[in-house]
Amino acid sequence: MNEEHSTPAMEPGIPAPPPMTQSPKPRSSGRGWLWLLVLALLGVGVWYLWPKAGAMLTTTPAAGSKAGKKGGAGVVPVVAAKAWKGDIGVYITSPVSSVTPIYTVTIKSRVDGQLMNVHYDEGDIVHAGDLLVEIDPRPYQAMLDQAEGQLGRDQAILANANVDLDRYTKLLAQNAIPEQQLATQKATVAQYEGVVKTDQAQIESAKVNVGYCHIAAPITGRVGLRLVDPGNIVHATDTNGLLVITQIQPISVIFTVAEDALQAVLRKMAAGEHLIAYAYDRADAIKIATGVLATVDNQIDPTTGTLRLRANFDNSDNQLFPNQFVNLHLLLEEKHGVTLIPNAAIQRTTSIQYVYVVKDDNTVTVKQIVPGVDDGDSTEIVSGVSPGDVLVITGVDKLAEGTRVSVQLAGGPAAAKSGGRKK
Repeated sequence: MNEEHSTPAMEPGIPAPPPMTQSPKPRSSGRGWLWLLVLALLGVGVWYLWPKAGAMLTTTPAAGSKAGKKGGAGVVPVVAAKAWKGDIGVYITSPVSSVTPIYTVTIKSRVDGQLMNVHYDEGDIVHAGDLLVEIDPRPYQAMLDQAEGQLGRDQAILANANVDLDRYTKLLAQNAIPEQQLATQKATVAQYEGVVKTDQAQIESAKVNVGYCHIAAPITGRVGLRLVDPGNIVHATDTNGLLVITQIQPISVIFTVAEDALQAVLRKMAAGEHLIAYAYDRADAIKIATGVLATVDNQIDPTTGTLRLRANFDNSDNQLFPNQFVNLHLLLEEKHGVTLIPNAAIQRTTSIQYVYVVKDDNTVTVKQIVPGVDDGDSTEIVSGVSPGDVLVITGVDKLAEGTRVSVQLAGGPAAAKSGGRKK
């Protein structure tokens, strides 16, 4: 028998204990899964909301800064300059003008012969009349000697004919000879006189050829590279020359102006004014030389609607070189006592031009302007700005009406004017 299930005997009068029951088997509940689901949802919510909370934290100082800016805490640093009263020129500008020598001479031989001597160095400055090269003169000297000998012979014959003419004249007066003989002798004398003149012309021609063997500089200027070396045979018909001389001092600049500006130039010239011309480098930044307008061409180019002009420069410092490209500024007139501002202060839209003016309370205000003449670095202001106004030139991209700024002045009027086109 199975003793584990036996019930022990109880004494009489003692109540029996309750029957022993087997404890129930634990069973799984859905509450655990519910808590896990809640925790998962909370994690997703935190993951989703955390970037926005971070963005709110990062934008909060900016918003505070913006509010502080209006309240005076946010100050924008800028660089400014004062408008000033000064003078400005009205210019006609011709970009990429060409430096052109007033005279350029290609030296060629006018006789045939061997090049014997060269009396210059390449790049020398030669003066008019200086001996440059020598061609063998001996053949032409021999021709000169021959012509002089022929002249002496013919002069002797002419002298003898004149003696006979005198004798025949006396004999005819005595009726000793016929008149025809005297007439024939007069013709003979005239014939020899013509021969003597021909001989003299041949002598002059021979002298010229001998002179052509010694070539001198026709102008003062700079000698270029040697084109023919000594020892070569040169001819009067050669296409290439022996050397080239270009006048350097003075020198000119050929430039063009639009036909619309021509009348203003002609009026100034007709009034006897000498218009000043300034030559700047290719970048139009550095002034090279100062000259005077010399002349204008005689016709307008119909394809471009422009006219060529020439300005002369003394070029004493040799800053201008033939065929150099420069920017030329022709001064038509000069305005005095006008309001000027730096070009960097001018802001533009599609319809207006304006500036940021710094007020006494260190805030900026926008003022529309009417500009006038522009000389490249500063601009005349017809209206909108007065001398002494402080204008922002750097930092305008951070400004709006009423923005508070801290100002650093870039310089006074002298600094602003130093880079202009004035002489």
